[in-house]
Amino acid sequence: MPLPADTPASAIRLKPDTVRGSRPPQPAATSGAARVLLVDDHALLRTGVANIINQEADPRVVAEASNGVEAIAAYVEHRPDVVLLDLRMPEMEGVEVVRQIRERDPQARVIILTTYDTDDEISRALKAGAKAYVLKDISADDLVSCIRTVLAGRTYLAPAAAAKLAEGVTRVQLTPRELATLTLLADGKANKEIASALAISERTVKTHLAHLFAKLGATSRTEAIKVATRRGLVRMQ
Repeated sequence: MPLPADTPASAIRLKPDTVRGSRPPQPAATSGAARVLLVDDHALLRTGVANIINQEADPRVVAEASNGVEAIAAYVEHRPDVVLLDLRMPEMEGVEVVRQIRERDPQARVIILTTYDTDDEISRALKAGAKAYVLKDISADDLVSCIRTVLAGRTYLAPAAAAKLAEGVTRVQLTPRELATLTLLADGKANKEIASALAISERTVKTHLAHLFAKLGATSRTEAIKVATRRGLVRMQ
């Protein structure tokens, strides 16, 4: 998955020798070392994360996959002790991958490693059975610590993810019509287009927008969309 334009180039602390094809030889995994399946459609990021993990004697990366379908096949083949999984991928999104892996193995340990941090994304992943949720700006040491925490049978949430979940508890409650208006607003529709799509008058659209602005604490259409996206109420394509 191509990283968002504002993702820092130093994410995951990639080092110069992590370019594909130039990864330094790694010692063979010791018997009994925890096995990791790494899933991300961004090849350079997979290389960087694998380099970080394989600097440790335990755990070790034993397989990689570039999309959701490959991830499930790789899990069935390798039965890893833990899966590091991106959230947005081709073929199948991460949350569905978590569900299908957990259907095959209820004891599977899955860590979400992503750039997306809305409370909706986090909640959906955890409900599907993910044991941890971390962002791609995590440090190398914290990533290894997260893996070991999950292997020990505990859950792990990045501080930013925990804060988002807390924010979600107090999420504003929108009526179905307000949510429909908000979705069309996020799609760039003008008041007249929203009115036509919902079969309501433009005056009613303005009333819904006024309620939305008040609930979201926004003073403009742009700000309302920004707040709603951050809270996971709408998804920008």
